[in-house]
Amino acid sequence: MSGHSKWANIKHKKAKTDAKKGKSFTKLVKEIMVAAKVGGGDPSGNPRLRTAIDKAKAENLPADNIDRAIKKGAGELQGVNYEEGTYEGYGPAGVAVLVNFMTDNRNRTASEVRHLLTRFGGSLGQSGSVSYMFEKKGLFTFDMGSITEERLMEAALEAGAEDVVTNQEDSVYEVYTDPSDFAKVRGAFESSGIKPSSADISMIPKVTVKVTGKPVQQVLNLLEELEDLDDVQSVFANFDISAQEMANIA
Repeated sequence: MSGHSKWANIKHKKAKTDAKKGKSFTKLVKEIMVAAKVGGGDPSGNPRLRTAIDKAKAENLPADNIDRAIKKGAGELQGVNYEEGTYEGYGPAGVAVLVNFMTDNRNRTASEVRHLLTRFGGSLGQSGSVSYMFEKKGLFTFDMGSITEERLMEAALEAGAEDVVTNQEDSVYEVYTDPSDFAKVRGAFESSGIKPSSADISMIPKVTVKVTGKPVQQVLNLLEELEDLDDVQSVFANFDISAQEMANIA
């Protein structure tokens, strides 16, 4: 199982505490603000903003918060100026890690990310040191109980998706697209009345690292603590952990 899909599934299944929900709302607001700043405040002409709003609504972020975030990003209201970027590095067992951040203090963020990577036996790398191992793709997931494989295959083909993968281990179908086709494919699914359980632009590993034994828990703990950082928006890693190993630590 690829690192991205496995990690996304773990997060999806974990119950969120009130504190975690607060962190989630902060990250959603940041993404909306930056998306509006970069591409304008109209979601119909800004696919990134449209995706950010959809994610925020799925997490039950209040509509007033969404509206204020859009206005702040578009310059209609005063707000914090965030810069975005990606840190690259290695975690336990040589797992490659990408950390997407939005921050008003890059030095603080770099220090926090470096500290965690080092604490778990990894290291912060140079720009380009691991990003070549990943490929940016649009990714839609569908719970197997929500749609038949045949209907999804037909809809995905008509929508212009690149691939449909049956993930038996996590009981989901995964639909991959070129990032430039993400909005078009999403619109086609909506027109067909097909609703994915998740939809986002993701970094998919081209190569994976098999992780077994003690490092399994270390890798998962590192990713969780990285995502808990206020300035971190998302984390991607190229680990491959078997269902049996996951069951052993459950």
